Amino acid sequence: MSGFVLFAALALTGCSPEADHNQADVTFAQRMIPHHRQALTMSEKLPADAGEPVAALARQIQAAQAPEIDRLTGWLKEWGASASGHEGMDHGAPMVTATRADWLKAMIEHHRGAVTMARDELRDGAHTGARQLAQQVIDGQEAEIATMTGLLG
Repeated sequence: MSGFVLFAALALTGCSPEADHNQADVTFAQRMIPHHRQALTMSEKLPADAGEPVAALARQIQAAQAPEIDRLTGWLKEWGASASGHEGMDHGAPMVTATRADWLKAMIEHHRGAVTMARDELRDGAHTGARQLAQQVIDGQEAEIATMTGLLG
């Protein structure tokens, strides 16, 4: 009986065993994984006139987002949620760009999409790690947007 009382008390206070994450966390992970994969693909397909500053930024994007994909995938497994279902989402950026300026503009738009998803997670999510990652996405990608805007001149 005491176990039931403890479970009931935890459930009433929002501290049930399942309260460590919610649907917003699952949606964030499911949407961010293909979004990051698209950024990785874009980072591998730089135009011929990209130059070293853009190439360095592409490497920075790859270094940040590949481990985030692994973390998001791990959470989905922990939560018993599928990592599939959002692969076909259009994230507003072409996969191949002809010029440095086109690549920068496309990646800026792509980053803005990630910032929007991360803000949704901060507003609606419950999982501490996912919320921390969302803030990291906002901070990192807003800084990269500023860098890319500067590179556009």
